[in-house]
Amino acid sequence: MRVLFFLLQKEFKQIFRDKALLPMIFLAPIIQLLVMPLAADYEIKNINIAIVDHEHSTYSQKLINKITASGYFVLSDYGNSFNGAFEQIESDKADLILEIPKNFEKELSREGSQKLFIAVNAINGTKANLGGAYLARIIADFNAEIRLDWRQQSIPSNTQIIEIVPSNWYNPLLNYSYFMVPGILATLVTMIAVYMCALNIVKEKEIGTIEQINVTPIKKIYFILGKLIPFWIIGNVVFTVGLFIVARLIYGIVPLGSVLLLYGYLAVFLVDILGIGLLISTYSETQQQAMSLAFFCMMVFMLMGGLFTPIESMPEWAKIIANLNPVTYFIEVMRMVVLKGSQFADLKKHFLIMFCFALFFNTWAVLNYKKTN
Repeated sequence: MRVLFFLLQKEFKQIFRDKALLPMIFLAPIIQLLVMPLAADYEIKNINIAIVDHEHSTYSQKLINKITASGYFVLSDYGNSFNGAFEQIESDKADLILEIPKNFEKELSREGSQKLFIAVNAINGTKANLGGAYLARIIADFNAEIRLDWRQQSIPSNTQIIEIVPSNWYNPLLNYSYFMVPGILATLVTMIAVYMCALNIVKEKEIGTIEQINVTPIKKIYFILGKLIPFWIIGNVVFTVGLFIVARLIYGIVPLGSVLLLYGYLAVFLVDILGIGLLISTYSETQQQAMSLAFFCMMVFMLMGGLFTPIESMPEWAKIIANLNPVTYFIEVMRMVVLKGSQFADLKKHFLIMFCFALFFNTWAVLNYKKTN
């Protein structure tokens, strides 16, 4: 243990001696956690809509007011010519066209139904899908309100009417940051651990100091622990800053579940991720190689971890990759504990899977690391 203590002392001195490394470890994750939840927001607003109104009736005005008052749409053009509205789309001044036909109110009152025409600019697929869905939902609500008014006028006042009141669990205000911040924090901790662990060892290869250690009688297990423990501690520090300073003070996110449970899972997860960083360093001779391998791993972790795309919507082959991704389980655990207040009984499977990952990657890294003595 005395040997391990001196190795840890040497590692911390080396880390804190590098003035360029400290901002990368502590300042960069804080800035990213402040900015990314604001940018990674799939709730699209300010969608430009051009409305072609051939009716100019009370009902059409009510529908238009409901659309513009929703907060999602900006009225970019209002007229009675479809060609004029289409020119708005061609010049990128409008994203959608809503055409209200003649006799809209009359047909709706007499026949009980009427058709509206919606044209969507689908160059931006995400904006087109969400904009069309928002508009369809607003029209459906407008239709329900009209039918409810008719029903109330035609039935006795003492007749019961079914009222539907939605209840949003775990995120009552539908605040997108509450969903994104835990996942982004998990990804940033992963990034710091993988990059720093891999680059630290490879840097010693480049400057030659690792060769001096290799010829000493220091056991391989002590050397590896001396490399992993400092970044395990740094990972916990970064997580603490992100959870208790940025998430709580900036976004107002307070974990509903046990914080100790989060740290327990983080402890196992960091062992796994640092094992991946160590494994990368065993296959890399230069920092450029290590950066490339780490970047490849991080892209897979981020894109296949369920941070931006729900795993349930992925094809089967992608689900297999996602299930082999350690970050997938950490993001899921973060959201379960922070938003749902899940307990250890709900996370036993996640703990078991992460133990297996940690054992596999660290065993592979230890076996692949070649020490001369």
